[in-house]
Amino acid sequence: MALTPSKINTFTFLKLPSAWWCGIRLKYIDEQKAITTVRHKWINQNPFKSMFWAVQGMAAELSTGALVMNEIQKSGKRISMLVANNKATFTKKATGRISFTCEDGPMIADAIQKTVETGEGQTCWMKSVGVNADGIEVSTFHFEWTILLKK
Repeated sequence: MALTPSKINTFTFLKLPSAWWCGIRLKYIDEQKAITTVRHKWINQNPFKSMFWAVQGMAAELSTGALVMNEIQKSGKRISMLVANNKATFTKKATGRISFTCEDGPMIADAIQKTVETGEGQTCWMKSVGVNADGIEVSTFHFEWTILLKK
């Protein structure tokens, strides 16, 4: 059974409460992409009247991580997942509702398939782009996910 936004949002409430309280929600997921949103508000602001960079990072990471979780569940195997590295670029103040989109589903599916077939861990750099309500890019995050079969 595929993961749904409702299941992931319940997961964030139970296991990632800081993301949930900051307003981060998964809005869409399929085998190709995942979209998260977060709105600039008092609880997630910085002193410069925009969204704190770490909140953007949580939303961006969830858009990539949800795809990893979905593919792991589909594999039926016990696979661990962990972010090993990340990098980010900020191009505009994040105000209003920001949507983060990751379209690297096929890439992580291939990495998980290779892990299952070979038993060797894999790494995969995934990108998430944040845009505001006007479609203007505010930030881009890259996360290096590591996946490994559990024994």
